Amino acid sequence: MCTRNFEAVLWTAAGTALFTLVFASGKFAGDSASAPQILWLRYVGGLATLGAVVAATRQPPQRLVSRRPRSHLLRATLGASGGMAAIQAAAGMPIVDATAIGLLQVVFAIGLGVWLLGERIGSRQWSGIVLCTAGAATIVASKGAFRDLDAAYVLPAAIAAAGALLVAGETIMIKTLSVREPALTVLLYVNAFGIAILAAPAWLAWRPLGLTGLWPFVMLGPIAITAQFCIIRGYRLADVALLGPVDYSWLVFAGILGLVFFGEVPDPASYAGAALILAGGLVLARVRR
Repeated sequence: MCTRNFEAVLWTAAGTALFTLVFASGKFAGDSASAPQILWLRYVGGLATLGAVVAATRQPPQRLVSRRPRSHLLRATLGASGGMAAIQAAAGMPIVDATAIGLLQVVFAIGLGVWLLGERIGSRQWSGIVLCTAGAATIVASKGAFRDLDAAYVLPAAIAAAGALLVAGETIMIKTLSVREPALTVLLYVNAFGIAILAAPAWLAWRPLGLTGLWPFVMLGPIAITAQFCIIRGYRLADVALLGPVDYSWLVFAGILGLVFFGEVPDPASYAGAALILAGGLVLARVRR
């Protein structure tokens, strides 16, 4: 087993698990807060967390200045735009269908990794990719994806696909920046730019929460920072084409979250899909560098 690849898969899976909590925040919030509002407060909490880390570690400010601010801005723009596209698509078509289309981000990321970064995919890696993709398809199919097709879904479906491509582009930027910049610098820039980019959408969709209502969403910041750090560590160790399919594990973590907090009992197909994703992840972890 390749130790670096195994470690990379573990880091990425840990980050994905933590991000599942962040993504589920909308369901916990119900109608009390809008999606842009939650995302903006998460970035505020993240930047505050990073400020505390900088102060505690007494980092010299000059060490945190990036030589690639435009790359950080592009990464933040791609991520924010992809997230907003996913929200917009889910509002115009069944959520399960929008989720299924959003899973194309892994396929797009693998393709961009091969095309832009010159990554290579061996036979064992293809086996892991196929297993993970089959598992993800099994889970979304069990939830009823694409059972009811409607011509009105064409535009939302196109928006969902565009969002998946934007998120895949962000993945490439994460990989590029993670090997060129310190993790703390990457985190500082993306959270600062995230606050700026989402300020207007959050203001337009703002719902009064009160001071006590704000804190749960602000506290998503430390969780998201930890998740981002884990993913950056993972992408420093392995290629996008290898780690991309690990993103499918969020379906497994989301199923666990639904079972524990919302009493959503998975069906046999969901268990089968989770087993395929786990098997695919193990195969990818064993790929030689």
